[in-house]
Amino acid sequence: MKQYHNIPPVYNRDSQILILGSFPSVKSREGAFFYHHPQNRFWKVLSALFHEPPLITIDEKKQFLLKHHIALWDVIESCEIKGSSDSSIDNVVINDLQKVLESSSIQYIYTNGKKAHSLYQKYCLSMTHIEDICLPSSSPANATYTLEKLIDSWQIILQNSTHIDLS
Repeated sequence: MKQYHNIPPVYNRDSQILILGSFPSVKSREGAFFYHHPQNRFWKVLSALFHEPPLITIDEKKQFLLKHHIALWDVIESCEIKGSSDSSIDNVVINDLQKVLESSSIQYIYTNGKKAHSLYQKYCLSMTHIEDICLPSSSPANATYTLEKLIDSWQIILQNSTHIDLS
């Protein structure tokens, strides 16, 4: 059954880093916000990287992203998917990333996991001309990565953000 992305991107003109997932999980679609499943480690990783307190509410998460010049969205606008399984994704329609790129200052694109990376490479790179940096998935299904190992792997966001003019 075809599923549709129901979460608008978070960004503004000052956003310089874009993090892309593949498609929202069932919990995220139900909660109408990114990485809404309590077992997903996305928000824990970001708050740890930036030495911020835990991000609880959707508003706190949006403010955090904008404060740190991070845009957040997904590669897929609609697809057929079984539950939340990236491996079951089929019949993909991609989001129009140009609307974010043209209205922001994106300099780096990161993909959250191999599926987001492969979809970005297949459907988006030829339009954006910005190579993505693939990060290990924050999904609880990625059991080979502990929270500490994820935080360590995602440090590249901080390393690259030091090369960005945030003024």
